[in-house]
Amino acid sequence: MHADRPPLVAAAWDSFLKGARTAPLDPLEFFRYVAETVPGYRRFLDERGIHPASIVTAADFDTLPLLTKDTYHRRYRLGQLCRGGSLDGCDMIAVSSGSSGQPTPWPRSVIDELAIAARFEQVFRDAFRADQQTTLAVVCFPFGTWVGGLYTVTCIRHLNAKGYPVTVVAPGNNKDEILCVMPELAPNFDQVVLPGYPPFIKDVVDTGIATGFDWQAYVVKFVFAGEVFSEECRSLVGLRAGLADPVRDTAALYGTADAGVLGNETALSVTIRRFLARNPSAAMDLFGQSRLPTLVQYDPGSRYFQTHDGTLLFTGDNGIPLVRYHISDEGGVVGYDDMLAFCERHHFNPLAGLDSTRNAPNMPFVYLFGRSLFTVSYYGANIYPENISVGLEQPTVSGWVTGKFVLETAEDSDRDRILRVVVEVAHGQLADNHTIACAIRDQLLRLNSEFAHYVPAHHRLPDIQLRPISDPDYFPVGVKHRYTRQAVSNLAFPKFRAGAADRAHAGFMPDTAWPANGTPARLIPAPHPNYYYSPGCAPARRAGWLVSLWGLRFGRDEDPGRNVSIGCMNRR
Repeated sequence: MHADRPPLVAAAWDSFLKGARTAPLDPLEFFRYVAETVPGYRRFLDERGIHPASIVTAADFDTLPLLTKDTYHRRYRLGQLCRGGSLDGCDMIAVSSGSSGQPTPWPRSVIDELAIAARFEQVFRDAFRADQQTTLAVVCFPFGTWVGGLYTVTCIRHLNAKGYPVTVVAPGNNKDEILCVMPELAPNFDQVVLPGYPPFIKDVVDTGIATGFDWQAYVVKFVFAGEVFSEECRSLVGLRAGLADPVRDTAALYGTADAGVLGNETALSVTIRRFLARNPSAAMDLFGQSRLPTLVQYDPGSRYFQTHDGTLLFTGDNGIPLVRYHISDEGGVVGYDDMLAFCERHHFNPLAGLDSTRNAPNMPFVYLFGRSLFTVSYYGANIYPENISVGLEQPTVSGWVTGKFVLETAEDSDRDRILRVVVEVAHGQLADNHTIACAIRDQLLRLNSEFAHYVPAHHRLPDIQLRPISDPDYFPVGVKHRYTRQAVSNLAFPKFRAGAADRAHAGFMPDTAWPANGTPARLIPAPHPNYYYSPGCAPARRAGWLVSLWGLRFGRDEDPGRNVSIGCMNRR
């Protein structure tokens, strides 16, 4: 037993229940606290010859080495990274999704959760007025070791403990379960809030419409997290779900496994972002580029943000306290007064029509484009997933697709580079490749100056490949979606329209798949059931086949535990 813990937890609850505002986080004071109480950080400093007593000014603080997962988290035992050098004070461990390839554990305690619950409170109280209306929260994030689902449920339950009439149901990312509980439970509440990843929420809305669910019969709100999405997407989902006001009825969280929720959208930040979406030149003036980042406000009492070479650093307390932690998100920080001055220079008043008490908190802004590793380079131009999203949300296209896609580059048979977009087709739709390609190209030309200036005109039209909903190899269920892939095989395979993709997904495969040069890839029965063949390097399971390509037969690997990928024949 740890007799000192109950008073600490009680003090955290007392602060949360009273809603006490704290002074801005003093980074120097916090640094000294971490250096004194966290053995792993002391060792990190010792190995670099840094004495905590020598860090006395803001300039000194700015010289401290950056923390990363590789230089800090993975170098020391997990307990050594926690307060007091022990995991004993942490009652929960979440695991990051491993967006860069390797999952990482992040412990936390109820004290840490209460600080994050304040961000949920700001959204539920100020945007959704959940202090005045009974609210059902239908949590649509996946559940498991990932941070999203359990953290969201816990924080919303803390709101109920504070007195908010908010009730949680947790179907997770199970569309059937979500659409089952909605008509059963929603009539008992004034409003329903669905937190989840943007493409999944859109999928839930679209599936509901396709199956006859009447979204208009309920007052629905959305909480998004996990990735950048466009204002076209916000408007489109809002229109289909019958939202009265997308500015106040939706809010995005800037959340990470590393530190919970770092910031959240407010009606003010959404209003400014929608202005910037309509005015790419203003976005260029503010962000240095015309693509649109996530724009949130953050509490300076719990997080201290800095920038380094165009990427974000933060300092703040958590299960693992972090000082100048390099989270690798491209972005920046804008002060509250600086943001209003910027808007005034562009003859825009974002405060007009907003309730200053609830909708426009005097808090600084942080913006983020996402991880730089998620871009694809094409003819020297950086192609961003958000550029593709805007193309798929155009009126001529949006009805055909779910919004999910995978962006990658490849080479054709002449070794010319091509930009490929694999698109998930909505249930029951037959999409047109050329129309989708034109919509994406037109938005790339509008939003991405590098694309417009670097890419030759005859190489601007992307190669579109269509896949059915929940395709196991591009759009698997229950897994955080990745919007980019590294360059694929040099082999160019035929484009499958939605009908053919559906047949492939159902287990049917043509006897011959033709590469661009006309030489067939023959499908040959194989003795091992785990081979599968992937047209266009998009694996589609096909038990009992191996591939003979241009006379080369790819046989069984003798080690059944290995993942094998040779050309476009794969075995799992």
